[in-house]
Amino acid sequence: MLEQLLFDSTIIRVHQHGAGAKKEGPQAIGRSRGKLTTKIHAAVDALGNPLRSILTAGQDADIIQAPALIEVLDPDMVIADKAYDANDFIQMIQDMRAVVVILLLSNRNQQLEYDYLWYKDRNLVEGFFNKIKQFRCMATGYEKPDRNFMSRLNLVCTIICLA
Repeated sequence: MLEQLLFDSTIIRVHQHGAGAKKEGPQAIGRSRGKLTTKIHAAVDALGNPLRSILTAGQDADIIQAPALIEVLDPDMVIADKAYDANDFIQMIQDMRAVVVILLLSNRNQQLEYDYLWYKDRNLVEGFFNKIKQFRCMATGYEKPDRNFMSRLNLVCTIICLA
């Protein structure tokens, strides 16, 4: 059982040599603000250790992969930023009997309460992204097929867990 589950996403810019290769299977490469990018959606535990990660094209919204990140996990608390503010997703978390700590969008008619002190723990997932971007192969995407990119990401996650 997980005490805390934190998740977010980050964008990795695809290198020009990784973008021009021939298509070999599924690729999570999309256009975001005019550049070719890949988005890593990741879930970490209360210590900042990676639990799950999913790749999508860079222009995809964060909320799209959120249910897939938590579907097999059983957290006591889910912490995320305002990109994950959606009624259906919040209801899904509450149905799991987990505490929801999500900063809500300011344009909501009805604001839900959240614990600001717990929300400050979100820096753990940001720290995880900072750690993976210290590896050159993650800071810039050199791999075009998803299986190659995910295998590098899994290797980097293993190194982070062992360190």
